[in-house]
Amino acid sequence: MNRIQQKLQENKKLLSIYFSAGYPSLDDTADIIHALANSGVDMIEIGLPFSDPLADGPTIQHSSTVALQNGMTTNLLFKQLENIRHTVTIPLLIMGYFNPIMQFGVENFCRKCAAIGIDGLIIPDLPVDIYTEQYQAVFEQHGLVNVFLITPQTSDDRIRYIDNVSNGFIYMVSSASVTGSQGNFGTHQQQYFERIAEMKLQNPQIVGFGINDSATFKLATAHARGAIIGSAFISNLTKFGVASIGQFISSIK
Repeated sequence: MNRIQQKLQENKKLLSIYFSAGYPSLDDTADIIHALANSGVDMIEIGLPFSDPLADGPTIQHSSTVALQNGMTTNLLFKQLENIRHTVTIPLLIMGYFNPIMQFGVENFCRKCAAIGIDGLIIPDLPVDIYTEQYQAVFEQHGLVNVFLITPQTSDDRIRYIDNVSNGFIYMVSSASVTGSQGNFGTHQQQYFERIAEMKLQNPQIVGFGINDSATFKLATAHARGAIIGSAFISNLTKFGVASIGQFISSIK
């Protein structure tokens, strides 16, 4: 069983953290992963920097730009992660846009992910239809969970289709905005969370976008299995560095 699937069987609210590989410094990637794992997070999403991150707000865009300027590439990320499974046991996902994966070669990318112990991928701009028609067999051959995103605007029929082809969790985007733009959750978000919970989907949902502290983590997980923090974590990393990671995670959980 995939590590993501194992983690989802635990009876707890899950905290996943996103960061951009190669930020703040090019060689920080493994150190950040180790610090997060040692701080008790449940999953880590490693951002593959891209020059045109459409779904990302200014904080993640900036970290991605700096990472690229630092020299981060797909090949270098794989190199940095090649020994990570010697010391880290929690689920690791790569989150990125499809263009760099296409350039690398989808099958080669999946093969490399499997070789170094990546458990899943989150590719916001890969439509579920294209995935099922062209790539699902390759992902499954290499034991990778592919995570799809839904938003408040996603129709019930589309959500059920995504649920049927998923084999891990569903990334429930809290709003139609970009990452980092929410300060809190209003009535519309709460109604959305409740609507999805009432659908009784077979795959658990983990909420992303707008979670930045303990209060928003609790609100996001009231009707979902977990929540993802990205922009707030990167902002903390920018201000206080890798040494502050343990304190930041403690403030959430």
